[in-house]
Amino acid sequence: MKGPREEIVYLPCIYRNTDIQKPDYLATVDVNPQSPNFCKVIHRLPMPNLKDELHHSGWNACSSCYDDPSKRRNRLILPSLISSRIYVVDVGTDPRAPRLHKVHLIEPIDLFWKCGLANPHTSHCLGSGQIMISTMGDPSGNGKGGFVLLDGETFEVIGNWEQPGEAAPFGYDFWYQPRHNVMISTEWGAPKALGNGFNPADVRAGHYGQRLHVWDWTTHKRIQILDLGEEGAIPLEIRFLHNPAAAEGFVGCALQSTVFRFYKTPKGNWAAEKVIHIPGKKVKGWALPEMPGLITDILISLDDRFLYFSNWLHGDIRQYDITDRRNPRMVGQVFLAGSILKDGPVKVLEDKELDSQPAPRIIKGKRVQGGPQMLQLSLDGKRLYVTTSLYSAWDKQFYPDLVKEGSVMMQIDVDTDKGGLKLNENFLVDFGAEPDGPALAHELRYPGGDCTSDIWL
Repeated sequence: MKGPREEIVYLPCIYRNTDIQKPDYLATVDVNPQSPNFCKVIHRLPMPNLKDELHHSGWNACSSCYDDPSKRRNRLILPSLISSRIYVVDVGTDPRAPRLHKVHLIEPIDLFWKCGLANPHTSHCLGSGQIMISTMGDPSGNGKGGFVLLDGETFEVIGNWEQPGEAAPFGYDFWYQPRHNVMISTEWGAPKALGNGFNPADVRAGHYGQRLHVWDWTTHKRIQILDLGEEGAIPLEIRFLHNPAAAEGFVGCALQSTVFRFYKTPKGNWAAEKVIHIPGKKVKGWALPEMPGLITDILISLDDRFLYFSNWLHGDIRQYDITDRRNPRMVGQVFLAGSILKDGPVKVLEDKELDSQPAPRIIKGKRVQGGPQMLQLSLDGKRLYVTTSLYSAWDKQFYPDLVKEGSVMMQIDVDTDKGGLKLNENFLVDFGAEPDGPALAHELRYPGGDCTSDIWL
């Protein structure tokens, strides 16, 4: 929280499911208001292959390695959600111009043969110096929620973190809290069900998840399953409170637009309760008669006071005061495009929250396509950055103009006193203007660590 203000941000940019036959790349964006390159992409590092679907990223070392002075946060780990490749990027030699590390690529076959896993997603460094990456599938595209361990120096695949036979039926995100000897993981769905788009029939057929998996951090065994039911369908991003002594946190569930609080009970086991629900809107002119908000990203401020999440379809970002953990209170909201705009094809027939459909968002002459998706908060909590691409296949299905025109990066000013969100009209990074054509920028990372990359011990 006392770190320097962010000056550059790293974002993976995706070309899969666009008409552009170019590799995905890592963009470096200048976010220093005093810089002549403010709001510009100052460097692009293309990957060596096509159609990887870069998605999330993590570090070779972070706050969990605080007691080892030999560790440096100088390698960014880039798992590819679809190709199952894992890239290692050197950001230490020149943070403003990242380059591929000499051991820069872990091939899919290493995951397939050594771990029986595929479709890597979340990467976290461990206090041991190893790197742990969650997976979503097996090599055949079926759901399989396991974990790959990498050597933090050589980046070779060590093997599975979980014990044999312990993998969950689906995987996605995870967060660990060693003081409570626990790790909890979430579920998206089977890669071959979601790989080329979303079909509601796949939810009914059981190809998407609705459970949290509780793991013993020491033995690497699953010790409990928390079934969130239909209200908790597709639990995606999970966040423990940053306080390493805390035995609770929150998870955003996409399909019914709910947030569940999970917590350790007095008996020592774990439980979950719904604490936020965003009502769906009855609509005309859309794929279904009711449109969910679709909560797709969630984060907690470093002081554990505020919770933020994005409604990718409804088009808004919300800020909640979570001082009372069981009763979050909304204190900020801002609309940044989405699927219910007043000049769009969708007509809202019944809305339990709004009196009218929101206006389109135009920044510096650019109409924002898509909806708010990935979030990153400044260390002091005063600036919230947001991008608009979720995942290329779903972008193409729900927001075809986003694929044609490219995503954007925006900045929201945050009132950290009373709460409140306001768009910074002078900030815009337009990935529709990229040299090789419009790109889909996704997750945001600061070189020094941030709210979603670091776990404290």
